[in-house]
Amino acid sequence: MTAPQRILIVEDEPLIAMMLEDFLDILGKSVAGTADCVADALPQIAEGGIDAAILDVNLRAGEKSWPIADALANAGIPFVLATGGSGDAVEPQHRDRPVLSKPFTMDGVEKALAQLA
Repeated sequence: MTAPQRILIVEDEPLIAMMLEDFLDILGKSVAGTADCVADALPQIAEGGIDAAILDVNLRAGEKSWPIADALANAGIPFVLATGGSGDAVEPQHRDRPVLSKPFTMDGVEKALAQLA
């Protein structure tokens, strides 16, 4: 498998999402889309054109990204779980996924995406 190029960003903090977009641009990747909640992400996955995703585990209003992770897994699309710390419990079926710890660095994003190739 070649390294993923079109990345879906699921992040509820706009400044963090913009920073990830900048990191992906510098790394030569393209943003396949952005979403800040489950309802926005699922239609983008259904449309296709996504090679991989970066998922914030905890979204706004206590929403979790597990339905998005399940949809990506069912579609065979690899993803990285972005987490703010050890308090973010990862669902058992997704514990084998790469984890990107906050605060994000470009090096960290690059290494996490490289684990998907």
